Amino acid sequence: MLPSLRTTTATVLLGGVLVAALAACGTPGDRARSSRTEAAAPPVKPARAATPPGLPGMPPVLDPKDVYAADRAGKLSPAVKGFPSRVYVPNTNSDTVSVIDPATYKVIETIPVGRQPQHVVPSWDLKTLWVNNDVGDSLTAIDPATGKTGRTLEVSDPYNLYFTPNGKYAVVMASLDRELVFRDPKTMDRAKTVPVSCSGVNHADFSADGRYFIVSCEFSGELLKVDTEKMEVVGQQKLPMQGAMPQDVKISPDGSTFYIADMMAHGMWVLDGKKFTTPKLLPTGKGCHGLYVSRDSKEMYISNRGEGSVSVFDFGKKELTKKWQLPDGGSPDMGGVSADGKVLWLSGRYDAEVYAIDTTSGKQLARIPVGSGPHGLAVYPQPGRYSLGHTGVFR
Repeated sequence: MLPSLRTTTATVLLGGVLVAALAACGTPGDRARSSRTEAAAPPVKPARAATPPGLPGMPPVLDPKDVYAADRAGKLSPAVKGFPSRVYVPNTNSDTVSVIDPATYKVIETIPVGRQPQHVVPSWDLKTLWVNNDVGDSLTAIDPATGKTGRTLEVSDPYNLYFTPNGKYAVVMASLDRELVFRDPKTMDRAKTVPVSCSGVNHADFSADGRYFIVSCEFSGELLKVDTEKMEVVGQQKLPMQGAMPQDVKISPDGSTFYIADMMAHGMWVLDGKKFTTPKLLPTGKGCHGLYVSRDSKEMYISNRGEGSVSVFDFGKKELTKKWQLPDGGSPDMGGVSADGKVLWLSGRYDAEVYAIDTTSGKQLARIPVGSGPHGLAVYPQPGRYSLGHTGVFR
């Protein structure tokens, strides 16, 4: 996409904390003491203010040590029961969505949509796929049960789309408008517009407790920290490299670290989201772009668009352990992992094709021709209780 000609300003505010108190209970023997003894007892000091465990309304975390615990192989929600397994590919230059049957590696349908579709995004309740028609200023709904298109809603500059962990809001990454727009997740009516001073807001991920999220700003090489409940920017920093272009964002399973792909730094930034201090760069490959967590939460697949490769990062070892080269080159971009965790699907941004890659061996299983400029493809359905958006980030 092209840099924006539109400009706005930034808003910065801080969130609050919830105060908790402790109650004291005595034994029967204690209650039998004289009022004189009780009167002499020292007063109970109130408990210190404590940070709430999670964003109000957010489903309880299944495993505090693994934010992806609900994403295990085959662990599909009842909400997606009966949905056919498909790969939905938005073709930005063709204004279409190619639908692939993963069992045959064949395109079975091509759906016309709005101008310049960038991503296909599962809704928070898992029941709708939203096609982000960026230049067309609209969202087109696809019913994943039938594969049929539904309503198209007018939404300004929907480059990418996320959902707050409690399902209360959709968050539109309005890249050219320089805004984060909080909307009703079903009607897409505006609830609050947050102007930003950085350029090219595009990808994000939420903290383990859902109370904040980290946003990448592609064209100005910056990161934002946003308070989810207050809907306010609470932190902003410039990445420590001239010409940085941050892309996809993913949190580690234990919730301690955010990883931000950077296509010009040729690696991913490693960030302490809570402290929001200056991140460090881990080189992965030329054109580092997309980040996808394995079904067992042990590894992360990293697409290197500029060199036609996929790097594999081991969360336990905190290092790269493998690199898979596509046999005929290519431009692996955005995608997702199959429900059983055996196949990584990636769009070939500059080659009008989609790649299916074996997650055990790194072998290319298929190379499928699609429309021009394939981008944020969605593999659907996938395991998880609810969707945070993008091409399918589930918790």
